[in-house]
Amino acid sequence: MSEKLIVIGGTAAGLSAASKAKRVKPEMEIQVFEKSGYISYGACGLPYFVGGMIAEPDDLVSLTVEQMTNKRGVPTYIHAEVTDIDRDGKTVTVKNLDNGEETVHTYDKLVIAAGARPIRPDIPGVDAEGVYYLRTVEDGIRLKHAVRAESKGRAVIVGGGFIGLEVAEEMALSGVEVHIYEMMPRLLPFLEESFSEEVLRTLENHGVHVHLGTGVQEILTDGKTASGVRDGNGQEIQVDLILMSIGVMPNSELAKKAGLELGIKDGIAVNDEMQTSDPSIYACGDCVQMKNRITGEAAYVPMGTTANKQGRIAGGNVAGGHETFKGVLGSMVTKVFDLYIAATGLTLSQAKAAGYDAVSSVITKGDRASYYPGSRDNKLCLILDKKTGRLLGAQGIGSESVAGRMNVFVVAITCGMTVEEINELDLVYSPSVAPVYDPILIAASQAMKKVEH
Repeated sequence: MSEKLIVIGGTAAGLSAASKAKRVKPEMEIQVFEKSGYISYGACGLPYFVGGMIAEPDDLVSLTVEQMTNKRGVPTYIHAEVTDIDRDGKTVTVKNLDNGEETVHTYDKLVIAAGARPIRPDIPGVDAEGVYYLRTVEDGIRLKHAVRAESKGRAVIVGGGFIGLEVAEEMALSGVEVHIYEMMPRLLPFLEESFSEEVLRTLENHGVHVHLGTGVQEILTDGKTASGVRDGNGQEIQVDLILMSIGVMPNSELAKKAGLELGIKDGIAVNDEMQTSDPSIYACGDCVQMKNRITGEAAYVPMGTTANKQGRIAGGNVAGGHETFKGVLGSMVTKVFDLYIAATGLTLSQAKAAGYDAVSSVITKGDRASYYPGSRDNKLCLILDKKTGRLLGAQGIGSESVAGRMNVFVVAITCGMTVEEINELDLVYSPSVAPVYDPILIAASQAMKKVEH
């Protein structure tokens, strides 16, 4: 009798796990259960769907239920919520959300890829109509309808992280008056301070109102519908819709109820092979605790890239392999109007907290030859250990090219390179692409001056 695998969750991590396991061990019987009505969708594209750049929800979908079931040989079910895990009996209980029926399924191996859910702040009015979240395709459809209906209205976004800023851009371009409320004294506080200031200027130059150092303390309602917000300073404004975007938390309740070990922020604790405290159960994606690749300490950095990698590793190991996940650097990039923002590795404060004698170095350099039309500044910040010169982190803002340059720093950090070694890299040059001394080399050479010899 063939071995049976059940996968809880049908997005990035879950489908990567199921697909990999099926490729490695074709005879394995696999079922995937997904709570929502969509599988294999690009959640990172939801802000652009809301704004209309992406027309249809199906445009975000890479694989359909039919393709997974018939072409890949992995029966996949939507509107199917796993409500219980019986570790002793090796069964899961699945509730059909369309008709309420419950069924019990046996497993030999189980992969939990339940993802994460938006944080719901405990404030008055948070459950009112007109308060939105953005995590699933269904969330995106609801928010898109609201944005269209309020194209001349006013929206509040609670939280100034990447998703909040991306949606702010899309709403503003759709004709909505946008107000962002951010509890921290500056936007994206992991960035070098002058970089945060440039992000703020970019938003304000495009008509977005940013309220720093204050959060929304109450959602005002007109009956059951949100009509305004009151901030921490007691100021009130009237609004037509509200987006809560203050982060996510892992969907680990099933694992907790089943007695599996949890870690930081209640993420499911896994070893390097994505195995939980139960040898028959693996977990991957936004529901698990991760490891910082530099410090080795526990971390929680939910990213689509990480989810796909972890899912592939979990699926291969369920099928008999022994691949390991090395950890995360927290590499990220986004665009706010015409400003690109990227970062990887440790911030200066994180590096110091980890015990490094860390310093930072900031430079500004054009992304092409100075005489070539269209050159734009790249501003780069490097965080390094001043005793050894080892690169610990990097941040950048500027043109689209900042993303590619950040990837060079990702490689450098992963390989344990020093700024001296980065300065010796033989990088490409062409007036239309980069100056003779690339911003990467300028950043490294300036950082070298802060290394103790």
